[in-house]
Amino acid sequence: MEKAKNFILSHKVIRVVLWTAGVLAVAAVVISLVFSGRGDRTQTDTKVADNTVVVNVASGDTLSKILAAQGFNGTDINKIAEILKTKAGITGLRADRDKIEFAHDGGPDSPVSKITVLPGPWRRVELTCDDGGVWNCNAIDIERDTRLVYRQGEILDGDSFYLAGMRADIPAGILADVYDLLAFEMDFERDVRAGQKFSVVYEENYSDNKKIDNGSVIVVSFDALRGNVKMYRYRKNDKSVGYYDPNGNGAIKSLKRTPINNAKVTSSFSTRRKHPVLGFTRAHKGVDFRASTGTPIPAAGSGRVVARGFNRGHGNFVKIRHNGSFETLYAHMSKFAKNVNVGTAVRQGQTIGYVGSTGLSTGPHLHYEIIKDGKHVNPLTVKLPAIDNLDAANKKKFIEYRENLDKAIEGLVKNPKLFIQM
Repeated sequence: MEKAKNFILSHKVIRVVLWTAGVLAVAAVVISLVFSGRGDRTQTDTKVADNTVVVNVASGDTLSKILAAQGFNGTDINKIAEILKTKAGITGLRADRDKIEFAHDGGPDSPVSKITVLPGPWRRVELTCDDGGVWNCNAIDIERDTRLVYRQGEILDGDSFYLAGMRADIPAGILADVYDLLAFEMDFERDVRAGQKFSVVYEENYSDNKKIDNGSVIVVSFDALRGNVKMYRYRKNDKSVGYYDPNGNGAIKSLKRTPINNAKVTSSFSTRRKHPVLGFTRAHKGVDFRASTGTPIPAAGSGRVVARGFNRGHGNFVKIRHNGSFETLYAHMSKFAKNVNVGTAVRQGQTIGYVGSTGLSTGPHLHYEIIKDGKHVNPLTVKLPAIDNLDAANKKKFIEYRENLDKAIEGLVKNPKLFIQM
């Protein structure tokens, strides 16, 4: 690889690289940044060499079952299971994801001399047995080749953000993460209009020049009705990670405006609304989101359940207190989530119940309320507090990081085939 030019700005260097027809060639600036299963089938054995057998973990497989099939006795099975648990933190196997390799030094009919457990593409755990019958464990983290890629799109007439994102070649998992981030600032039903532009910078992880999976969203930008919403992922001095606006203020709010992603607003917050069941006008103290019966309802923020029950108006409802100022209420549930009771501490995004049409309701939907200092407020417009603003020391480093990253992204904007090499 050739480098066009170097800019030494900090201790860690990233490169903007061009991928063309299977050949890697550097055509950009090197910039330094501080990036501070299937039914009940049995296991499948694949001989990759005369002396190695690979077992792809299948639905119903257990470590004991796989080891017994390779000739291990109960004593060795227990020893191996214990060392995997204590030395590598492996307590179970995942169907259709994990693999185990068995090596036979003396040929396929000889005893197993080495076991390699592959719990995903980025880690391998090697077990060897010495002459004394003691199993030794070596856990190895595989280095990732992480690349930042840029995608941009535009909302067309009749589009949803999801359709526009798919057209922009943004993976579905990344789009889901973007939804979760933007839901703190936007209502995807009312804030999305034709002509709006958006962009996402996210990680792609490679091994041996082959893409394995996607990583985190690094930057997201959306031209919303209330102005541009932009968030950057940043690792602080204490190694914790968060998302921040261009000025270093926390982008993750204590509550979400729309708990259910991509749900259509069917009735807005209003001081005077004709009730669809009662027939007379009264205040509608929340926002209604259309969703099918059984759709999971996540908590809009972390807090503690202070009420859970049934009343004539709300039907099955849950109320959560988040701090000294804010509470949220979720109504018309078909049922409650297990282990969610009064006094239960819940985390943001945790399922607390399921959409239904209990109480005074004309169809399945979520009625969502935010109460601030005892007064109902409009969830779609209320100013929500940030969870984490940067202190002075972190903010200074963040601004430098953000400026350098923006410069690198300029190259991606001009040529989307480029990527930033971490």
